[in-house]
Amino acid sequence: MKNSIEAKISNKKTMRVILFTALLIMLGLMTRVGYIQIIKGSELSSKAYEQQTLNRKISPKRGTIYDATGEHILAVSSTVETVSVNPVNIKKEDKEKVAKELSELFELDYETVLKKVSKRSSIETIVKKVEKEKTDILRKWLDENEISTGINIDEDTKRYYPNNTLASQIIGFCGSDNQGLDGIEAKYDKELAGQNGAIKKQTDARGTEIGEEGEQYISAIDGNSLILSIDYNIQSIVEKYLEEACIDNKCTDGGNVIAMNPKTGDILAMATYPNYNLNEPYSAYTEELKANWDNMEQKEKTTYLQTVWRNRAITDTYEPGSTFKTITASAALEEGITDTDNSGEFTCTGGIEVAGVRIKCWRYYRPHGAESLRQALMNSCNPVFIGLGQKLGVKTYYSYLRKFGLLERTGIDLPGEAGSIFLKEEKAGPVELATISFGQRFEITPIELVTAVSSIANGGNLIQPRIVKQIIDSKTNEKRDIEVKTKGKTISKETSEKVLSMMESVVAEGTRQKCKSCGL
Repeated sequence: MKNSIEAKISNKKTMRVILFTALLIMLGLMTRVGYIQIIKGSELSSKAYEQQTLNRKISPKRGTIYDATGEHILAVSSTVETVSVNPVNIKKEDKEKVAKELSELFELDYETVLKKVSKRSSIETIVKKVEKEKTDILRKWLDENEISTGINIDEDTKRYYPNNTLASQIIGFCGSDNQGLDGIEAKYDKELAGQNGAIKKQTDARGTEIGEEGEQYISAIDGNSLILSIDYNIQSIVEKYLEEACIDNKCTDGGNVIAMNPKTGDILAMATYPNYNLNEPYSAYTEELKANWDNMEQKEKTTYLQTVWRNRAITDTYEPGSTFKTITASAALEEGITDTDNSGEFTCTGGIEVAGVRIKCWRYYRPHGAESLRQALMNSCNPVFIGLGQKLGVKTYYSYLRKFGLLERTGIDLPGEAGSIFLKEEKAGPVELATISFGQRFEITPIELVTAVSSIANGGNLIQPRIVKQIIDSKTNEKRDIEVKTKGKTISKETSEKVLSMMESVVAEGTRQKCKSCGL
């Protein structure tokens, strides 16, 4: 009897344990189901969609870049094609044959192609940006071999620059994915790029296509086009004479020229020498480099390429020298310190002493003697402009540097613009002020100087320089103007006219005549 009771108690305990264990399992399963459905539901749903959907990208046409007249195309996208494979949709017995044809037709490594064709992935890219002549050969081969699935030939675009080297540092170039990497191509990439389209196909769990009824086509949206301020004819002429001048004068560091419309800030030409072929941006760009290119390390090649890609007109700083005397003259005239033609107002003795330091005139051996401001500018006489700087004083002089935009970047719509290098105002002493007054011991970019001097030419308005004038909408073909931006007032119209009159005298009668032989 006792044993029977103990057996019943034991059975009840066993049942309780079984029920409790079953309850725990059920609770665990419910928790797991809840976690999967509620917490991980959207993520798993997205993954399932990715696994059951085969997406192929359709590249949009990148916007065209025109010169200022709209008649000359500087950059355009042409239609090419991209070949990809869906390995799971290629029959096992066809894989080697397909790999052989693809590798031979497109001059690719057979083993690499075979590896892609044999993968378990949904899609593999074989080759990009192929001319249609070659893909037509592939289409014919596929028909002859009765292969209808697993190989895709999709429309793509390739960037082309009709003028090769023209305005290369301005326009820039694109990468293999059509993304702008430099110049206008990079700065306006969002406008030019457009939006990708797609071909979406439904597949089963193994990645096999579920017929044409599961296919969805989403059209690409082409990029907007740009009209630049660059004039094709002016740019061509400037580049020609810059190259000749650099070669004739053995300018080993090259050079650059900027032509700007002072009223609008439009850059009509911006040339840098040497330049490079936009259609082959990674190739050697001089005969000397071509001879040694194959023997160079990649690091050395990259250094050369980055040097020629750089737009020196906006990225490099230099001492402007005597050209800066126009700024000092403008400030002095605006402050009423002097006038253009006060005969004998200044006297050049061959040099001037500043804080115990004697600073010479370039013609110290035969001093200029008595001069007016006009004559001093014509003679490029350093002591006169040092004296004007002293009368202006550091505080006033720096206020004009700010007015002329020389203490900040111009804001030109190109990537990589550098800023000027001036001693801080509170650290500028008498000697520093003296050297700044005739354009030495500080550095500015060519675009900063051109912008500042253009304000003298247009009556005293500091205009922000621009490269792009208009944007053309790819869908409506409507043109959107880029506004002309006036950043401030530098000098009065009266002062502007006086300085322009003196600048004309420099060219007609002054030291500028002596530079005619250099071709610049």
